[in-house]
Amino acid sequence: MKAIVCKSYGPPEVLEFQEIEKPTPKDNEVLVKIKSTTVHIGDTKVRRFEPGLGPIKDFFFKPIMRIILGFNGPRKKILGMELAGDIEAVGKDVTKFKIGEPVFASTEFRFGTYAQYCCVPEDGILAIKPTNMSYEEAAPVSNGGITALVHLRKANIQKGQKVLI
Repeated sequence: MKAIVCKSYGPPEVLEFQEIEKPTPKDNEVLVKIKSTTVHIGDTKVRRFEPGLGPIKDFFFKPIMRIILGFNGPRKKILGMELAGDIEAVGKDVTKFKIGEPVFASTEFRFGTYAQYCCVPEDGILAIKPTNMSYEEAAPVSNGGITALVHLRKANIQKGQKVLI
């Protein structure tokens, strides 16, 4: 399968288009043939190795970030946190999803969506794609929608107020 691989931290030029082995779903996972993904702010922060919390916080957070994400480059070489696509295979223990179903999902810090295929746990952030949404519209809903909801709640929007989007 084709994938965008990140071997080291740095600017967008560290990303390489490569042919790699197609993943096989574990017993509790589905294999999704990705039709749409996003470039999430979290992906770019990982690729650049810039937490973006402010100079002082970044100074203290970067050593922890290296332990979690990888020392010389991302441990997970295929970045990407959001996807929409069709289920191509299911693990033997999967009961909620079937081959051929259109889905959207977030892999969070498991990454892996800058590729043609990605495995997602059945009990992860994974849902059937609404029929009235395109794959491009559905892909950002999992993380983008949750992020927007968090900020809207912080803003304490009240009934009757308007929000410019």
